[in-house]
Amino acid sequence: MAVKAALPEGTKVPCHVGVIMDGNGRWAKKRGLPRKFGHREGAKTFREITRHAKRLGISYITYYAFSTENWKRPQDEVNAIMELFEKYLDEVRDFIEENIRVRFIGDRSKLSENLQRKMASVEEDSKDFDSMTLVLAINYGGRDEIAHSCRALAEKVRRGELEPDDISTELIEQNLYTEEIPPVDLVIRPSGEQRLSNFMIWQAAYAEFYYTNILWPDFKGSDLEAAVLDYSERNRRFGGI
Repeated sequence: MAVKAALPEGTKVPCHVGVIMDGNGRWAKKRGLPRKFGHREGAKTFREITRHAKRLGISYITYYAFSTENWKRPQDEVNAIMELFEKYLDEVRDFIEENIRVRFIGDRSKLSENLQRKMASVEEDSKDFDSMTLVLAINYGGRDEIAHSCRALAEKVRRGELEPDDISTELIEQNLYTEEIPPVDLVIRPSGEQRLSNFMIWQAAYAEFYYTNILWPDFKGSDLEAAVLDYSERNRRFGGI
């Protein structure tokens, strides 16, 4: 896929970008609005940035949409986010027309049956598309994901299908939610916070990080380009010299 002309020739575009969509609530508060309005604006940004990522030649983009810790938020805010996800999934179908594969990662068991059905339907209908893969992390936590993988391997040991000494980083990785998705190259976090917040802690082991004070609803395509340019100038050694 060709890189948009706005990027200089020779720019190294990351294969997989992870985005922590942070600052929705603060965006709304600054305007005297309920937090749910910030989430609605953040959803608009999500659509814009996804399409821009495709234009830039990014192959995978993963959004931290709802963490395992987000259930601690006020119930009315959680309800508003879940209602927004229902609307999200109806609109995410628009991406199918653009040959974008859609995947979801996280523990679906706490989500409504209707939401789970919609997620499965979108995944099935887009499974063969290859222009870009859009990943939404819903009820997702990096520690929970690793525990999920370990439980799957422990069950194989219990059944006699695997010896404890056979457990390797490769086997753990194969049992993560992202088993067929490459590691994260670049993690973008807007809003001024500078932490990973339990997002893809395994997959981001060697990721580059890009922080900005821009609140997520105000994040534009030009800001994504700035992050990619910053990434392109870095020397990734993966433990080497």
